[in-house]
Amino acid sequence: MSQYNAPLNDMNFILFDTFKVQEFWQENAHLSESIDVDTAMAILAESAKVTEEAIAPFSRAADEEGVKFDSGDVTTPASYKDSYNVVAEGGWIGLAGNPEFGGMGMPKSITAMHEEMMCSADLAFALYPGLTAGACLAINAHASEELKELYLPNMYSGQWTGSMCLTEAHAGTDLGLIKTKAVPNDCGSYDITGSKIFISGGEHDLTENIIHLVLAKLPDAPEGSRGISLFLVPKINVDAQGNLQEPNAVSCGSIEHKMGIHTSATCVINFDGAKGYLVGEVNKGLAAMFTMMNYERLLVGLQGLGAAERSYQNAKLYAMDRGQGKGVERMTDKDCDPIVVHPDVRRMLLNMRAMNEAARAFGTYVSIQLDVAKFSDDKEQAKLADAKAQLLTPIAKAFVTDTSLEGCIAGQQVLGGHGYVREWGQEQLVRDCRITQIYEGTNGIQALDLMGRKVAMDKGATLNSIIDEIKAFASDNNSVNASLMSELNKAADLLKETADTVLAEAATDKNAIGAASVDFLHLAGYVLYAYMWAKMVVAAESLEGNEALAESKKLTANYYFARLLPRIHSLKAQIESGAELLYTFSAEQV
Repeated sequence: MSQYNAPLNDMNFILFDTFKVQEFWQENAHLSESIDVDTAMAILAESAKVTEEAIAPFSRAADEEGVKFDSGDVTTPASYKDSYNVVAEGGWIGLAGNPEFGGMGMPKSITAMHEEMMCSADLAFALYPGLTAGACLAINAHASEELKELYLPNMYSGQWTGSMCLTEAHAGTDLGLIKTKAVPNDCGSYDITGSKIFISGGEHDLTENIIHLVLAKLPDAPEGSRGISLFLVPKINVDAQGNLQEPNAVSCGSIEHKMGIHTSATCVINFDGAKGYLVGEVNKGLAAMFTMMNYERLLVGLQGLGAAERSYQNAKLYAMDRGQGKGVERMTDKDCDPIVVHPDVRRMLLNMRAMNEAARAFGTYVSIQLDVAKFSDDKEQAKLADAKAQLLTPIAKAFVTDTSLEGCIAGQQVLGGHGYVREWGQEQLVRDCRITQIYEGTNGIQALDLMGRKVAMDKGATLNSIIDEIKAFASDNNSVNASLMSELNKAADLLKETADTVLAEAATDKNAIGAASVDFLHLAGYVLYAYMWAKMVVAAESLEGNEALAESKKLTANYYFARLLPRIHSLKAQIESGAELLYTFSAEQV
């Protein structure tokens, strides 16, 4: 019963009217020959067709079927092979890939929209091509030319998939504790021995080979995270011409039985002296892996948005059709009105819409920073964009997924009892969205990263540059909507004031940053969403040919500023309560 229609109008509005990404493409030699507005719209339209027709209709049946484990072999749902082949044959896995090895070289601002559509269609399915694209990023950025030439073409084409193998049973967030070993061979390869857990797509039947990126330590490696190296370990060994050879010493020990994403094979992967190849420099593996992980964290935010968008669409359809009760102002002359007349239903739907559309704009904003950092010829511009992307990534991962789960729960609530029934699809979205707050670094860890590393380590310099950007935008566009721009300016000031307060407290209280981190990340998220809505209002003011969309944007922006942005004041009060309250309890009393 769950439907999905890609929000192409909103995507095009955000890309080409709000952010005018085409202007950067036109002035950049790396992009001007490969991408323009017409090409981008065609790509997004085709992505919509693929996700709406080849993936979304099968997501609930696939969830019921799940993945199956039998003596080391993993079987995916019956529909997945056909869906995967459509994705692979369409070149979607290599959409952002290096053209030298068969990729399309598209900017992140375009691929992010495709990724959202994939995640709305089926979040769990999207992990297989999504993780492969992420593994390709790390290989392209850090592997030798020989490894790139051997592995990237078949990964971009979807003939082979990829996985990343970080976590061990005793080492989750603290990767410095890993025990997987890498022993060098005379031929330049390494023998990899160890066991990894929670490996998404670690084993499956969709492709003939799986390329694992594995964190391991050499025998003489320094202690902790400084001694981690990264290795490429194929499931099936490959000769110099790319032909499959004998199976590598890689096996799947089991799969996890999870709350959600039932169709994503979450595996225990064992390496028993498996042949692997160094990616990047010895003992620099964590930095190389983070090339992949930063993009994956943005992807996780898009996963949350994708689930929340589909939940909103189906909640709205239900609210427009389900008759129950009578509105104060009647919508029909029948015995009852559609539940959309009731204030609480409208509140839930408008909260979902306002947050989803802001999240889509924010994901685009972060993607643009990644594009500028990657493609700009202006070194200072690229450096600043990279710093902004680094700062914004934990917000894109944690704030978007926290609020997207809230959205999915609201969508379930709109359906009442039917939202709790599996056939309607809403409970699956809640279950699937839940993992986005946990993997790729839990949201609490993201908050610590934001406050402790990204803000504290440069004493707020990068954050202040974004705050200055917001305030300048508000000032420059005061004539468009003076009241809204005034509120945006005040919100930016509040964010700066709160950051300064936490940094000052951290000088005398070692727990200040940790105690404030989650609330601060949410506060920053709401302010940044306000910035996104202000940008959309300005774009809507000059939008031609789509008055309905322009009016909708203005109304929804007003709703966001009046009903959602005020949450920053309670978050500020929570932060200012300090860390002491947390530590008045003994460990036993907590």
